[in-house]
This record gives sequence, structure tokens and C-alpha cells, in this order.
Amino acid sequence: MANIINGKAISSEIRKEIKEATEQFYQDHGFRPGLAVIIVGDDPASRVYVRNKRLACEEVGFYSKAYELPAETTQEELNTLVDRLNGDPSIHGILCQLPLPRHLDEKEVLLRIDPRKDVDAFHPVNVGKIMIGDYDFLPCTPAGVMELLTRSGIEIAGKECVVVGRSNIVGKPQAMLLLHANGTVTVCHSRTKNLAEVCRRADILVAAIGKADFFTADMVKEGAIVIDVGMNRRADGKLTGDVDFASVSEKASYITPVPGGVGPMTITMLMKNTLTAAKRSVQA
Repeated sequence: MANIINGKAISSEIRKEIKEATEQFYQDHGFRPGLAVIIVGDDPASRVYVRNKRLACEEVGFYSKAYELPAETTQEELNTLVDRLNGDPSIHGILCQLPLPRHLDEKEVLLRIDPRKDVDAFHPVNVGKIMIGDYDFLPCTPAGVMELLTRSGIEIAGKECVVVGRSNIVGKPQAMLLLHANGTVTVCHSRTKNLAEVCRRADILVAAIGKADFFTADMVKEGAIVIDVGMNRRADGKLTGDVDFASVSEKASYITPVPGGVGPMTITMLMKNTLTAAKRSVQA
């Protein structure tokens, strides 16, 4: 039976560290790290995420501000708000909750956010820095995965790492971070031939395709470390990952559950990025 990597416990540990660092920052500089979150429209899931981010800011001692805009907000209005936040010295991190309504250009908004305040690490400047390994911020979910591995005492160097999924938010940056940690990395996707065979080579398997219970025990190497990034909802309303937990946990050496694995780490890494942005603002 696999060891369960407890994302809730590790996330809580990191938040305590961030809170202590925030109090020290406040004592040293007289102000708190500030995070602005923009949400356009009434998407229920987005509203839950925004609320959770506000609660996380309260927990670690940040200043936070939510901008809840109506669905009919124009591109010009959204751009103007981003410009104002770029120039606001009390705001160190800007996050625009995706997806946006269809009439708005997500790419235009993400490009407009000052890279120094881009705590999601989606701006091309920050993506490029991640590529060369000289970065200020990391995308929150891949950064969370790396923290889970590191704090569980799992060595990455020299291991065969397979990332299934090639999104700009998770798959691609996850592959780069594993590579920077000296893993030997294969990225798989919908066109990969013999996917199960490739997965069975993995010492560390990262599942990030958004298909419920897709990865079964026959796709996993005995003793592999399995990181499930998926977050899917079954017909009965229960959350499940991309990995069939029941069967794979009998074969893996370590596994993340869903919920309670990677999920709690994402907002925690957002807090870490915001603290980093605030620290860099006083160094500029």
C-alpha cells in the first residue's frame, strides 16, 4: 500500500512559514504583501476560488482586494483596472481569475499584467525565466507538486519522470521544473503512442489530463511515485482525480489523494509568490 502524500498537512506547514515571514516583513517595512484578484462574471467555481484566496490571505496576514466585475465588462474597462493595479504600490500580486467571458481576450489581459506582479507566472517574461531556470515566480500547481515531492523526502535527480498533459499552466512548466531538478523527463499527450507503456517506465508519474480515473494500476510501475493533478467531479458529485486511486495505491510507493493532495498546495504557492513579489518590491 502506498504512502499517502498529505497535501493538506504540507500546505498548512508552508502557510505557517509564510505567516511568520509576513510578520517579519511587516516589522521590517511597515506594510503587508498585497494581492488583488479580479473576477469577471458569475462563474460559481471561480467565485469559490476567489473566496478561498481571500481566506488564505487572511490566514497568512496579507492585504487582499477582490474586484468583482459584471459579465458585460468591456476589454477597455478590464485593461484600465489592470493598469491601475500595476501602478498601485500596495498591490504586489495581480491575479485575473480565468476563464473570462468569451468577449474578453485572456491573452491581452495576461500580457498587460506587470511581470513583477504576475503571481500566477503566466506572463511570457516569467515563462521564459522558468525555461532558463532563473525565475522569480513559479506557476502555482507545478510549484506545489515540487514542494510535495521535496517535503516528502523524494529524490528527483536521476529518476525517470513522465508528465501526462502539456498545458501551459501545468504540464509544460511541470516538465521544466522536474528537468531543473535533474529528472529525466518525458511529456505525453493525446497523440502519444503506447501511452501505457511509457507510463510504466516512470519512477515519478504526474497525471494532468482532466479525465476521471484514467490511470489504472496496469499503467503504473511497481513502486512508482504517482502525483495526481486531476480534479474531476463524478456523476454523484464526488471529486476524483485522473488516477484510479484504489488500484494504483496498491502498486505505488507514494501517491497523492484527490481531494487533499495537490489541490491545497495551489493557493498556498500563490501566497508564496505574493510574498516573493512584496520582497522584490523593496529591493527594486
